[in-house]
Amino acid sequence: MYIASGLTNNKKQHTMNKRFFVAILAMMITGTALAQKQFKSWNKNVVIAHRGAFKTQNLPENSIASLKEAIKIGCFGSEFDVQFTKDNIVVVNHNGDFLGKDIATSTYQELVDYKKLSNGESIPTLVEYLKAGIKQKKTKLILEIKPQKTQEREEALTKSVIATVNELKATPWIEYITFSHFIGKYLIANVPNAKVSYLNGELEPAKLKEEGFYGLDYHQNVFKKNPDWIKQAKDLGLIINVWTVNAAADMDRLLEQKVDYITTNEPELLFTKIKK
Repeated sequence: MYIASGLTNNKKQHTMNKRFFVAILAMMITGTALAQKQFKSWNKNVVIAHRGAFKTQNLPENSIASLKEAIKIGCFGSEFDVQFTKDNIVVVNHNGDFLGKDIATSTYQELVDYKKLSNGESIPTLVEYLKAGIKQKKTKLILEIKPQKTQEREEALTKSVIATVNELKATPWIEYITFSHFIGKYLIANVPNAKVSYLNGELEPAKLKEEGFYGLDYHQNVFKKNPDWIKQAKDLGLIINVWTVNAAADMDRLLEQKVDYITTNEPELLFTKIKK
């Protein structure tokens, strides 16, 4: 009786453990499916607003307001640039200077005290910008990490960007672009599954594929000089983005060539083209 009872108890325990394992596995699968479904809602179009959608509403470039406008009009992506202050704060700005004041040799507070954007915003930090951008799940945030004066500063800036993205859990929103080959390779090596596209234009598609880049994001003149690169990139499975395309005729030509994305200061015009 004792042995039989022990065997019965062991069988019950095994059954309970099995049911528990199945329940946990089901929860994990369901959670993963929900997470994947949650981030499959991105806008399905070719439009990337360059420095946000700023022109039509007369908004400052690279402002949170221009980001919100890009989201409002339904762009696939809103591109923005980041720089590094003297006190290691990542800020959103295209040039190395903010309205005439050098960013690399200024503290963040000095930039805030110096001037405001035309709509009254201070120069945005990356934290502020991402917090605004991840409130929605329709428009991707195309994050351009700007080259710095030294490789040491490029690495420090890139590490800070990665840390901020991770801290805010913003990874699903982010695709990276850069003119710096070093920054691009650093992202590929240190950010699992990072979508990194190269901007500079001198590397052929096969080289980018070999180095692990997600795509080539070249000026339209690069593709005019290398007309076979679009086909090569497609054959290699690379994403093709073209910048900065503002003329209607150029938009028509690139849409005919079926590039993946077009970065433009005229997102509203591009929308009229794709809706015809």
